[in-house]
Amino acid sequence: MNNYDQEINRRRTFAIISHPDAGKTTLTEKFLLYGGAINLAGSVKGKATARHAVSDWMEIEKERGISVTSSVLQFEYEGFCINILDTPGHQDFSEDTYRTLMAADSAVMVIDASKGVEAQTRKLFKVCVMRKIPIFTFINKMDRDANDTFALLDEIEKELGIATCPINWPIGSGKRFKGVYDRDKQCVITYSDTEKGTKEGESMEISAGDQEALLSAIGKDAADLLLDEIALLDGASAEFDLDLVRAGELTPVFFGSALTNFGVEFFLQHFLKMTTTPLPRQADVGLISPTERDFSAFVFKIQANMNKAHRDRIAFMRICSGKYEASMEVKHVQGGKVMRLSQPQQIMASERKILDEAYAGDIIGVFDPGIFSIGDTICMPKEQFQYEGIPTFAPEHFARVRQMDTMKRKQFVKGITQIAQEGAIQIFQEFNTGMEEIIVGVVGVLQFDVLKYRLENEYNVEIKLEPLPYEHIRWIENKDIDLNKLTGTSDMKKVKDLKGNPLLLFVNAWSVGMTLDRNKGLILSEFGRD
Repeated sequence: MNNYDQEINRRRTFAIISHPDAGKTTLTEKFLLYGGAINLAGSVKGKATARHAVSDWMEIEKERGISVTSSVLQFEYEGFCINILDTPGHQDFSEDTYRTLMAADSAVMVIDASKGVEAQTRKLFKVCVMRKIPIFTFINKMDRDANDTFALLDEIEKELGIATCPINWPIGSGKRFKGVYDRDKQCVITYSDTEKGTKEGESMEISAGDQEALLSAIGKDAADLLLDEIALLDGASAEFDLDLVRAGELTPVFFGSALTNFGVEFFLQHFLKMTTTPLPRQADVGLISPTERDFSAFVFKIQANMNKAHRDRIAFMRICSGKYEASMEVKHVQGGKVMRLSQPQQIMASERKILDEAYAGDIIGVFDPGIFSIGDTICMPKEQFQYEGIPTFAPEHFARVRQMDTMKRKQFVKGITQIAQEGAIQIFQEFNTGMEEIIVGVVGVLQFDVLKYRLENEYNVEIKLEPLPYEHIRWIENKDIDLNKLTGTSDMKKVKDLKGNPLLLFVNAWSVGMTLDRNKGLILSEFGRD
């Protein structure tokens, strides 16, 4: 195997998904700690200190203690080059998570042991199932009182429709948490609470057959219960099958506590053995293999003003094949231009490192002068293909945007357009008017807060948002339709998007059907197209 293939094959690119507060950001930080990428993990809850989670870089995230954007983190661990895509947990940012999952080869699902499968976990999981992404489950917070372990597994199977295979098994929870049983080695790993933010901890491995040592370490009641549960588990749970894991039909389950650092390295080591090297990606010419083609990538995220000192826009690209080398010429397929990627960098939260090279599986951030869109393909100048597009989620909440200071019109238009190009919000104009009347649509209402905050802090523009009653949006598929002649209902509004595509907004779902009945041949779609 040549060095080029070797570099690609040692890469692992995965997303971490969870409901808010399940401990996803803490788990991400502990991974970085083991990889030596950071020396001290910053607890997300520690608002009193100046230390914030490495992956949360936007000011509003630091203030609220939630992740509202996806960040990309790369580190080395035991010969692997690991790319973590940390995603927003809050459901109002599920569209950003969806796009991020398009760039990942597998997903780590973090579940709070006392809460089980929550609403957001379900939504994100459906996205993984749609994409047939392998899922690895980390049941977190075992150092707090947890739900019954069998009930947790049962809930994952019923709610998410995936078989479970526990790789280790918890012994108690909360104050009675004694450790985990390693099913493969048939031994108990005793629980130890490390100093928060460090990786050193004292854990003992005790063979399940060594009755005396086992009783001394965990006590008779816990030992008896463990042996009963293991017997039951061996008879009832699905057998481990790597092919089923990689097909997204079986999830390996691990138990631990990210905050106290227990079970994190155990999970990381097993996960790296089970997950795949970078996977082929679907394009209009068929599957593109990571090792058999020259450099190609697609844009899955655009973020403006990540760093106040830079005031720039970064286009995040997942490299799908080959090797990127500094100053090489590439083709931006949608723009039809041959160009050099400007300042390609690896971004570790707000830290940046200019790259000389990167391989399939890696995520790179490239300076964007305003030419890239989400879903764009980059490939070698002699090639001509496009990766499959990323569908746009239909907004569910709408508001009219009023600008407080009309003298700042230029900054306002620039700011709202740039934020819309990132995909966090969608902006529409009243039909037959220009940018005077702007309507903003979002998937979750928290996005309105982020829009207001960012316009004020990044563009020095104050706005007022007036909620609108619309709940349903439809794209018009017919290219030849005359919007002036369209007969709708009284609660229907005609708008157009940034690209000039006509759309219809409705207050009630029945109005959609009524409009279709009144306009024979009209085709409406719930999804926008690239």
